[in-house]
Amino acid sequence: MNKAPRITRIGGTKDQLGESPVWDERTQALVWIDSLAGAIRKLSPATGAIEEFEVPAPIGSLALTQGGGAVLALRHGFAQYDFSTHGLTMGPSIDVEHPMVRLNDGKVDPFGRFVAGTLHGGRAESERPLGGLYRTDASGAIELIEDDLAVTNGPCFSPDGRTFYLADSARHVTWAYDYRREGPLVNKRVFVNTDALGSGADGATVDAEGYLWTVLVRIGSIARFAPNGTMDRLVEMPVRHPTSVAFGGPGLDVLYVTSISRSTNLADDGPDAGGLFAVEDLGVNGLPAERFG
Repeated sequence: MNKAPRITRIGGTKDQLGESPVWDERTQALVWIDSLAGAIRKLSPATGAIEEFEVPAPIGSLALTQGGGAVLALRHGFAQYDFSTHGLTMGPSIDVEHPMVRLNDGKVDPFGRFVAGTLHGGRAESERPLGGLYRTDASGAIELIEDDLAVTNGPCFSPDGRTFYLADSARHVTWAYDYRREGPLVNKRVFVNTDALGSGADGATVDAEGYLWTVLVRIGSIARFAPNGTMDRLVEMPVRHPTSVAFGGPGLDVLYVTSISRSTNLADDGPDAGGLFAVEDLGVNGLPAERFG
């Protein structure tokens, strides 16, 4: 029987739309964003200190770079941010300039490239989603590797890097694909449909055992799914709308969780809404985050 997890709010930050947590093993710090505020936050758990860096809003997601900075998915393009100089260097843009389409969640693949998808807000049900899933590398090359995605979330990889997971929150489906260094995504199949759970999947990560942890943003919970798609565990969070997850801590055994206070379509007036949380005593470990470059 699984031990009941211990859930603690960390610090007093209140994000409008907390997203994209990532653990920096080099500095033993957690980095995450407030998407709508255009803020990058960095927590040093050993001291409790939190730094904040301002970038253009909205910011869809963030990942760490080999050089110690961050790669960002901004509204219609990618950029790199230098924490020491606060400098922002723009990179390639996507081929969509629709005002309601913007880049959203992203992760670095096993080969050092940033993979991020779009969300298409205000879309009529009969309207085909614009944008899709993009992949960019340190040279500035960019390619579209999947399309017909309404709200892209939870991109992540199996421990061996051969399976890629991707959710469309609007459709309540998470897919799995075969992944390789070159060429398109192949062998698309439904990994899990979360309709019966009452929510689309949001941010996600894979643990060292190859199980997928994904946020169920509309029911205030986090689910763990086995590699065959069966649900292994459900953890209820103390906020209405958690958003994304990442393993961190010296042993990569703490699951950090971001949340919403007021996004464009969801709101929570609870005292802990928009907070950052640490979930401990899960009995599993995560994997080190891949770096861009």
